[in-house]
Amino acid sequence: MASSQGYLEYVLDLLSGVEGLTTRKMMGEYLLYSEGTLFGGVYDDRLLIKETPASASALGATAVPYEGARPMRLVDSDDGDALSRLVGAVCAELRGGPARRACR
Repeated sequence: MASSQGYLEYVLDLLSGVEGLTTRKMMGEYLLYSEGTLFGGVYDDRLLIKETPASASALGATAVPYEGARPMRLVDSDDGDALSRLVGAVCAELRGGPARRACR
C-alpha cells in the first residue's frame, strides 16, 4: 500500500525543524533526508527512522518498511521539537559511522 500525500504533509509539518529536510518519492513511498543524509522514510503511512543508538534509546517499537528490509524504529510521537532533535542526533551518528567499502 502506498503512503498518502496527506500523511507525508503531516510528517513534513512535524519535522519542520529538521535542517535541510528533503524527500524523494520511491515506489509509492517517501525517503526522508536531512542535508543529504537518508535518515528514514514514510512507508505505508508510518514514519520510520533508521536504527542507531539514538533512535534505539528514544523509540521502542521496530518495524520493517518492506519485506526483506532491515528493521527501523517506528515513530509514534507527535512532538515535532523532540523528533527534530532526534533526527539531528540520528543524522550525526549516520554521518560519523564507518566508511562503507566501495562496490567492485
